[in-house]
Amino acid sequence: MAFALAGFSSGGANSKPGVAPGLFTYKTADALTAVRAAGYFNTVRDQLNVGDRIYVAVVDGTGALTAAGDLIVNQRTSTTVDTTDATALTTTDTD
Repeated sequence: MAFALAGFSSGGANSKPGVAPGLFTYKTADALTAVRAAGYFNTVRDQLNVGDRIYVAVVDGTGALTAAGDLIVNQRTSTTVDTTDATALTTTDTD
């Protein structure tokens, strides 16, 4: 699938773009391996800077959380955004 702007939001409204890392959130049905691919976040390239953190929540068709992870923007050129591999977050719930 492709990036969907509706699932993307700034989570750190008080950050200073280009001065302090920004915090963003993104909700998608795409796997973390797809989301972390270079170019996935190109649509919002102008909002992202190197060092920004993107928390990603992966949900299935019913809206259930299936995975979560953190990405860090490690490259932003005039055409492409690249992020680090996802640092997976635990999503298990044993109760």
